[in-house]
Amino acid sequence: MTAIHPQPRPHSRLRWRTPITMVILLGILAGGGWWGWNSLMNSSAEPTCTEQKLTNNRLVPKQVVLNVYNGGARAGSAGRVAEVLKQRGFNIDRVANEPKGDKTEVVALRGATEDAPEMLLVAGQLNQKAQLIADGRTDHTVDLVIGAGFGAVKLKGIPSVAVAPGSTVCLPVVPSPQPVPSGQNPN
Repeated sequence: MTAIHPQPRPHSRLRWRTPITMVILLGILAGGGWWGWNSLMNSSAEPTCTEQKLTNNRLVPKQVVLNVYNGGARAGSAGRVAEVLKQRGFNIDRVANEPKGDKTEVVALRGATEDAPEMLLVAGQLNQKAQLIADGRTDHTVDLVIGAGFGAVKLKGIPSVAVAPGSTVCLPVVPSPQPVPSGQNPN
């Protein structure tokens, strides 16, 4: 039996389009990875804190940047606590639900070290004993995480914390509000 139409011969040519496309895409991926790593390592970001000697060797609330997170308390609790601490002079950066989703029984403080002056100053504002968590952060901000068992802040918290004479403290950089150009909506 013979075929009516001759069968096509198998192509002996290699198809180069797919391997060339893959090499180009891998080159783009490698270049993007190198650029990202280089940008991360050679970051020109501003410093997160500055070493300073404190006047009278005391740390006061206006020198502390505080994040207040709701870690299981009733809705709006973090906002109310943040407002009270803001009136006492603390710089409030963020008020939100706990970013990691962790729940806290009563209250927790996270900061650079457990005995950092900024941690002690915030702990001195609370009625309950806070769980102190040292996470080694370099910006020296403090996270206050309030839980379901949190009551309230003290009516009158400690006004300052003593630091060793002649020592320096890394104080967070407090961003100054930028003026809104006339005619533009600030929101």
